[in-house]
Amino acid sequence: MHLETVILLSALLPLCLSHGWDPLSWLFQRNSQSQYVGSLRADIVEGACPEECDCPPTFPTAMYCDERGLTAIPSIPSRIKYLYLQNNAISAVPDSALVNATNLVWLFLHHNQLTSDAIGKEVFLKLEGLERLFLHHNNLTSIPPNLPRSLRDLRIDHNRIEKVIPADFEGMDNLTILHLHDNAVTDMGTSLKALKSLTLLDISNNKLIKVPDALPEHLHQFYLEFNSIESLPEGFLGGLAQLQYIRMSHNQLKDKGIPSNTFNVTGLVELDLSYNKLERIPTVSTTLQHLYLQANQIKEFSLGSFCSIVDVTNFSRLQTLRLDGNEISQEDIPSESALCLRQAFSIQI
Repeated sequence: MHLETVILLSALLPLCLSHGWDPLSWLFQRNSQSQYVGSLRADIVEGACPEECDCPPTFPTAMYCDERGLTAIPSIPSRIKYLYLQNNAISAVPDSALVNATNLVWLFLHHNQLTSDAIGKEVFLKLEGLERLFLHHNNLTSIPPNLPRSLRDLRIDHNRIEKVIPADFEGMDNLTILHLHDNAVTDMGTSLKALKSLTLLDISNNKLIKVPDALPEHLHQFYLEFNSIESLPEGFLGGLAQLQYIRMSHNQLKDKGIPSNTFNVTGLVELDLSYNKLERIPTVSTTLQHLYLQANQIKEFSLGSFCSIVDVTNFSRLQTLRLDGNEISQEDIPSESALCLRQAFSIQI
C-alpha cells in the first residue's frame, strides 16, 4: 500500500510542477503564513507608502510624490529621509504635516503654491537632520520661522519676500548655500552675519539699493545682479579673503560710488560690472582673470587699471576682457597693452 502511494505521488509530481503548483506546499503553508503576517506587521510599523507616491524598494528611504497634482502633503512614513514634493499644487504645510518625518535629510517643496501664512511656525522644529530645503517658486512673503540649524542648502528664490531680518538665520552655522534671488528684498540688515559657513550667496534680481552689511567671511561666490545699487562701502571686500566670483551687472554703479582700489584684491578670479554707469575702468588686481565691463559709459582705456608697472616681470593675468558697448574703440588701446595683457586671449571692444 505504501509502495502504491509513493508511485502515485511520483507520477503526479512532474504534472504539478509543470503547472507551477507544488504538491508539497501544504508542508510549508503555516511557515509562509507566519512570514506574510510578519511582513505586514513590519509595513505597519514602518508606515505604508501613500498610494499617490512611489517608494522604490531599491531606495527605501526615499518617497517620490512630485508632479502628482497634490494639494496637500500626504502621510509620511518615519523611515523617509528624502522627500520629493515638487511640482504640485500644495498650498500649506501645517505643523502636523511633518510630525512623523523627523528623519528627513532632503525636503523638496519647490514649484508649489505655498504662502507664508500657511506654513506652521513649528513645522520644521523637529527636523534636526535636515540639510537641504527647496522652497523656490512659491508665494512666500517671508522666510519661514524656526528653520533647522542643520541646513546646508536653502533655496527660497522666486518668491515674494520683501525683508530679511537677523532672526531668520539665527544659529544656522552650517548653511553653505543660500539662493534668495528673484524676490522683492529691499533690506537685509545684518541678517547674514550669523551665516558663518556660507560660501555661495545669490541675492540677484531683488530691490536692494546697497550691499548687505556684515557679509560672511568665507564667501566664495557673491551674486548681486539686477538690483539698484549705486555705490559700494569702503573696503567691503577687505574681510573676504576667499571670495573669487562677484557679479554686479545691471545695477546703477557710478565711478564716484566705488572707492579706489575696491577691486584691487588678491584672490578675485571673476568680476562682472557690466550694464552699469561707469565712465572709467576700475583698478583691479593683476591676479584677476575675467573682467566684464560691457554696456557702460567708459570713454578711456586706462592701462594703469590693470598694470601699475609695465615691464617683462609685471603683467596682468587677465584672460577675458569685455569692453564692448562703451564709448571707446580699438584705436584707443595703447600699444603697451600687449605687454601688460599678454595672457588675454579675448578682448572685446
